[in-house]
Formats: sequence, structure tokens, C-alpha cells
Amino acid sequence: MATSSRATMRHRRHARVRKSVSGTPSRPRLSVFRSARHIQAQIIDDTSGRTLVAASTTEPGFKSGDGGKLEAAREVGRLLASRAQAKGIKLVVFDRGGFRYHGRVAALGDGAREEGLEF
Repeated sequence: MATSSRATMRHRRHARVRKSVSGTPSRPRLSVFRSARHIQAQIIDDTSGRTLVAASTTEPGFKSGDGGKLEAAREVGRLLASRAQAKGIKLVVFDRGGFRYHGRVAALGDGAREEGLEF
């Protein structure tokens, strides 16, 4: 039995999910990437291949407070949702990027919902 790395398995899961999840101009895709330290999210229109809105903990001037990585993820979700609202985006389809909808990924989703993004 061949062993695969965690990253390879995540890429396989993501490819499996991406077969059915695609962003359109009316309902773009909210894509999430989580690393050991940071979390990034983008709202993407897959028909034109353009990123409409993005937010990340790596942005200059990003302040998450003392809540740790979980609170930082929630804050990224809020920031992304407020930027999306400014561009007139309310409905998205959530792409968890091969990660479980748990912990920081779920916190980002909750933060985005708090600011009015629907998925």
C-alpha cells in the first residue's frame, strides 16, 4: 500500500469537491486555505477566473486581538464578508478547500455569516 502525504490527500479531497462546486457571476465561490499559522479566503468567479474579494491574516495591518488563531479566522470571515457586501455580493458557495468544516474553517464561515454573507 502506497502512503501519501497529508497535503496530497488534501489536494485529492479538494479536487473531488471541486468537481461539483463552481463559482458563477451570480453566486461566486468562497475558497478557504488554512496553513499552520495563517488563514486565507477568496471569493472567486470561476467563469471568468477572477478573484473578486480576498482577505487574509497575512495582510499588513491585520489585527486579530488576543483570541488566537480561531478568533483571527472569524475576523478574516467578517472582513471578507464586509468587502463582499461593498461589491454587492451576498450569495456564495462555500469551498472548504479539502479541509474539514471544523475549527478555523468553521470559524471563518461563521464570521462571514455574521456579516451577512449567505451560503
